[in-house]
Amino acid sequence: MSKLPLITPPEYTVLVHVGASALLADVRAGKHTFFVDEPVEVGGEDKGPTPYDMLLSALGTCTAITLRLYAKNKQWPLEAIEVRLRHQRVHEQDCEHSEEPGYMLDEVHKELRLLGPLTTEQRQRLHLVSEKCPVQKTLTSGTLRIITTILNGNLDNSVAPSAHASVSETSTTL
Repeated sequence: MSKLPLITPPEYTVLVHVGASALLADVRAGKHTFFVDEPVEVGGEDKGPTPYDMLLSALGTCTAITLRLYAKNKQWPLEAIEVRLRHQRVHEQDCEHSEEPGYMLDEVHKELRLLGPLTTEQRQRLHLVSEKCPVQKTLTSGTLRIITTILNGNLDNSVAPSAHASVSETSTTL
């Protein structure tokens, strides 16, 4: 039995840089660059969407693209899609259940507006499909792991990570 070749992932797919004093993040995602920031009232400069805006944007765009592809494949008359999203934390519940593992503290409300002469059955099916977009599946899987590695502090990009890099892992359990 032959071994499958290892697929080497890119060095990074998103690079975020925040300087010494500001909360403004300069983000590079592939060939695209943009800013993410916090509102002025929390110390930012409000020069871009917040991190939660970006999270909701990822979910909303993935939902809309998934619906577009599905409707196109089915040749359904879906003319346009609007996805409205809102994130909230219920602080009182956060405090009451902060020690309980797996307690969901965050909530996202997603509203779909499906434009076009769709039947009731098509709308119901698109509602189900909207919950299967890859980003939503990742966020709700309960198996998301975030592995953090601390690299050396040298700003020279040509330096390899330290052999003594610190690694930590966070998993979600929903």
